[in-house]
Amino acid sequence: MKYRLLFALALAVLPALPAFAQKANRNISVSGSAEIKVAPDEILLNVGVESRHPKLDQAKRLNDESVAAALAFLRRSGVPDKDVQTDFISIEPDYERDNSNRTALERSTRVPLLYIVRKSIGIKVTRVADFDALLTGLLENGVQYIHGIEFRTSQLRKHRDAARALAIRAAKEKADALTSELGVRRGPAQSISESYSGGWWRSAAGWGNSGGQQLMQNVMQNGGGSSDGGEDGATSAVGQISVNASVNVTFEIE
Repeated sequence: MKYRLLFALALAVLPALPAFAQKANRNISVSGSAEIKVAPDEILLNVGVESRHPKLDQAKRLNDESVAAALAFLRRSGVPDKDVQTDFISIEPDYERDNSNRTALERSTRVPLLYIVRKSIGIKVTRVADFDALLTGLLENGVQYIHGIEFRTSQLRKHRDAARALAIRAAKEKADALTSELGVRRGPAQSISESYSGGWWRSAAGWGNSGGQQLMQNVMQNGGGSSDGGEDGATSAVGQISVNASVNVTFEIE
């Protein structure tokens, strides 16, 4: 009697399993994305100073003088000391290129032709309107290279939240459109994931003979500036940067 009762209960449960599985699979997955354009309110600038001399102490002295001139210019321009930092220093001996005819002993004891001393300075510019004057002034006060320019927004979290809200709205509208065409309704969300990008625009260059001037040209082209200058004489424009958000949502189908 006991076995017969258990068997009857099993038969009663089995028909419900396919219906449950079928209901669990009634969902729809959609994605939504949004882009917000904002004006940058800070710029991260990385510049370089290079000096060369046959004597190491003289190469270092020349480099120190150029760096001091650049730092003095930044102070005169009102850039706070907390927004300026030396973030790279290198000293490199430069030897004769062709030493194939030298013996191993001669190569190991050879004297450098000159020494190359390099330093780079990281600068945060919070007065965006002063960017053009700062860039030009640095190149006139000891700086030879511009390694990187990065336009950023200090309100990145705020703009990401706004972009995410728009992306979620886009995903809901897409799900509503799809389910409406199928004659069903969108139910509650079952899962959601998100991703972000943007919030800055970056241009970079390395140590080179024309790195600074070439990078200035790239910034003017990407920012929409003109070498002829605008009404206020500026030759570069900061433009706008994009903040992007994307979401993937799975909704239940009612």
